[in-house]
Amino acid sequence: MRSRLAVLSLATALMGLPALAGCSLLDGGEGPESTLDDLASGLASGDLAAVAFDADDASEQYAAVVEGLGETSPTVSAGDAEVTDDTATAPLTWTWDLDGNEWSYDTEVDLTRVDDSWQAAWTPAIVEPSLVEGEHLTLTRTPAERGQITGAGDRAIVAPRDVVRLGLDKTKLTAEEVAAGAVTTSATAIAKALDIDAAAYAKEAEAAGEKAFVEAIVLRADDATSQVPASYADIPGAVSLAGQQDLAPSRGFAAAILGSVGDATAEIVEESDGAIEAGDVVGLSGLQARYDDQLSGTPGLSVLAAGADNDRTVHDVPAVPGEALRTTLDIDLQTKAEQALAEVGPPSAIVAIKPSTGAILAAASGPGSTGLNTATFGQYAPGSTFKVVTSLALLRSGMQPDDPVQCDATTVVDGKSFKNYDDYPASGIGTITLRQAVANSCNTAFISSRDRIDDGALADAAAALGLGVDHDLGFPAYFGQVPPPETQTEAAADLIGQGKVLASPMAMATVAASVSAGRAVLPVLLPDVETTQTPPTAPLTAGEATALKGLMRAVVTDGSGRFLAGLPGEVGAKTGTAEYGSPDASGVLPTHTWMIATQGDLAVAVFVETGQSGSVTAGPILSRFLS
Repeated sequence: MRSRLAVLSLATALMGLPALAGCSLLDGGEGPESTLDDLASGLASGDLAAVAFDADDASEQYAAVVEGLGETSPTVSAGDAEVTDDTATAPLTWTWDLDGNEWSYDTEVDLTRVDDSWQAAWTPAIVEPSLVEGEHLTLTRTPAERGQITGAGDRAIVAPRDVVRLGLDKTKLTAEEVAAGAVTTSATAIAKALDIDAAAYAKEAEAAGEKAFVEAIVLRADDATSQVPASYADIPGAVSLAGQQDLAPSRGFAAAILGSVGDATAEIVEESDGAIEAGDVVGLSGLQARYDDQLSGTPGLSVLAAGADNDRTVHDVPAVPGEALRTTLDIDLQTKAEQALAEVGPPSAIVAIKPSTGAILAAASGPGSTGLNTATFGQYAPGSTFKVVTSLALLRSGMQPDDPVQCDATTVVDGKSFKNYDDYPASGIGTITLRQAVANSCNTAFISSRDRIDDGALADAAAALGLGVDHDLGFPAYFGQVPPPETQTEAAADLIGQGKVLASPMAMATVAASVSAGRAVLPVLLPDVETTQTPPTAPLTAGEATALKGLMRAVVTDGSGRFLAGLPGEVGAKTGTAEYGSPDASGVLPTHTWMIATQGDLAVAVFVETGQSGSVTAGPILSRFLS
């Protein structure tokens, strides 16, 4: 190829020579540079009005060739032309930005001088060198394999599990049955048996091919056994096909935290600035949404030359699989927690933490939570489970577990009367020890000791046990609050976990874990998310932890948690009940019910939004979980 400079240098060298026949540039004509500049600009903008072509419909043909690439526009530059007499050939360099992937290549354009101007020869090969007449470019996207969310030990939460595909196999119907309307009849019967839209399914079945299997629903194998009526097998053409599908261990496994995946909504597409298109599968909620960039990977791209007998790929960018998101959830414990809550009507939760590491092993929200993350983000008065915190504040005031406290039937603070719970044992009234006050959960004993606790001491004790200090753990986590009280009545209520004291089940599991570990435990669900713990102003000491363990153990050996005494290991616990809301017709307020416990290297909090008491409502759930 000869450069423009070479052409001009040759012309200069020949200026003093006699005119040569057949070299029209020497007759005073201009080179094709201006036409090439217009061509490159027009191809980039899509407006070829200023370019002379040898075909009247070149603009329309160009638009048809590139329409399948979407709204993206190329960058086009023209190189130096090689000119021979009244013809020229010039390179065109194309660069496309396809969803952030650069595609660059070169083509050539032929030009012919007509009178005093240059005319480009239209061919699809100008746009892509392998294109021929009748072909156009089409961009397709290949979804990337979504990254797994894994549990403890990098065990995949979503894995192949047995399923049953139920529906109508039209080959099982005879021609006579089909002619008699059996497709609609059988499809309608199948839909009713499986509790799906009968009209829609019947319409789908009629439209399907004569040898089609028309899937009605896919059920987990266990669900199919319990949910499909025996009469289903008697429906002509109804079949059950065993198979496998990637699924979580259960339908709602940790759903409030992990979230869901589905087709991108119009809002998600609009907010993505072109990164996400309609039909893309994305995280819609929970960790799936928050870490969608990591999990979704990068889609692959293919540019096809289409329109001929066989489409062929002219450019390909392989999809990059998403990266796994590691969690600390123990799949078996999480499953056990969800099973323990399966029959609980009100919002409920179980959170289990490994004190030695802070790993959250289970964070289950019951079906009554209706998809809300009660486990780690619920905000409730913790009731008497907070007495573990108050006990620490009293220990720091100089009180010992065997020191006396006064447990009266009622006590009055600034005109407000406080009492113990309805079933409080009569034997626990009077002068008792702090250990007995914790074991039996005497409200009045703690309130009567309020003068021993200085301003800020309760909040400091809470922080020493991991409660009330916010941290960004990479997922919705509420650590609770212990604000300064505004009145004496509020200060008294705070001591028994009411007033303005709030906590999540995760926060109360953290309190139990901190007692077990002998330090403020920071919960961990996402081990790859770095979090710097804010150290407590007054950290928990070994002596304080030993004393608190003894107080929690007394709840099991001598108090409201005796029903846990038969469990393996040394179990410590604390029950809790907190009034809330508006009284019923008889003037009784509804109550939150709690129970926290430690067992070896495990700390657990159980919560039920409305129940009778911690020991009666939350206790049996805790017992099932720890058994």
